[in-house]
Amino acid sequence: MSNSSIAIINYGMGNLRSLEKAFIKIGARVMVTEERQAIESAGKIVLPGVGAFGEGMANLKRLDLIGPLNALVLEKKKKILGICLGMQLFGEKSYEMEETPGLNWIRGTVNRLDGETVKIPHVGWNNITMTNPSPLFKHIPDQTDFYFVHSYYFKSDGRYVTSTADHGIEFAASVQKENLFGCQFHPEKSQDFGLKFLSNFVNLTND
Repeated sequence: MSNSSIAIINYGMGNLRSLEKAFIKIGARVMVTEERQAIESAGKIVLPGVGAFGEGMANLKRLDLIGPLNALVLEKKKKILGICLGMQLFGEKSYEMEETPGLNWIRGTVNRLDGETVKIPHVGWNNITMTNPSPLFKHIPDQTDFYFVHSYYFKSDGRYVTSTADHGIEFAASVQKENLFGCQFHPEKSQDFGLKFLSNFVNLTND
């Protein structure tokens, strides 16, 4: 793989085929892999995921990827996009089922959505409100609809939140901290603007 390629980490959390197809559709060179060498040699990394936080962290540990990812992301500043569970794993800890430590890359915790007034899980289209500038929203209008599937949300410092959505409560729809990018929605399921979001990530420079 070259510096222009994308490594999608396969750690057993969800079907990755639709995400791979979305990157192929926008002309990206992409590989779904759990191999440390392939991840290290890629230009950018995507950490996807659907499912339980604890299982996600356990799988990353089992594959011995946490140390290499810390080195790539925190030290070498390689750009990474976390999608859905992948974004939540960026946080300090999750309160899903039992308190579980996360990767601790961005300050914040993962909490359950409030189901008193709305249906949980949150499934379907929801508009986002942009709160801080992000290059991933280049040529994407404010209030654009994206597709969500989740029961938990990442509660983080507002300075890292680049957009919000509302489902019973307002929650972070996307975050950014330096070379770390995350989205709670599924861009691969969000039609043209979802593809644009992924394209903006692919086209980020490595400055």
